[in-house]
Amino acid sequence: MGEVNRPTINDEKANINRAAIEHRATWMGLIYDELKKDGIDPEPAFRRAIKRCGLIHGAGFKASCSDPEDCRSFAEVFFNDLGRKTFEQEVHGATATETSVDFHYCALLSAWKKLGFDDETCAKLCDIAMDGDRGIAEAMGLTLDLTDTIAKGCATCKLCFHK
Repeated sequence: MGEVNRPTINDEKANINRAAIEHRATWMGLIYDELKKDGIDPEPAFRRAIKRCGLIHGAGFKASCSDPEDCRSFAEVFFNDLGRKTFEQEVHGATATETSVDFHYCALLSAWKKLGFDDETCAKLCDIAMDGDRGIAEAMGLTLDLTDTIAKGCATCKLCFHK
């Protein structure tokens, strides 16, 4: 993997948030790795648990939306200032039925790389972690399209939430 996933925003709160996200990703990666070493396929259980987490968070986002049926309202709640700085998000024009965002940095991937996981494992962990975002989308009555990911070597992660 080339020189991708380098943060450019140096903000105290974003850095604290990144450290917390890296800690969470370290736990996730190490538990996944230990289960694999024990001959257990952790992927199905990880996906179910992370999606459940996304559904819980999605219900919270939906309750915070002024109009949960409008993607612009979702974008205002989901793409808050701290999240924008933490993940270096570039939010593209939201409409009533769609909102998209590019992530230029991912603290989860940073943690997995620090642990020495290979590109294939990082891409797998990334996709599993994205089940949380898929759960958020589902709770909002939306679909999430995930095209490019930093974990696959792309410059950004491209997410589109839509009806």
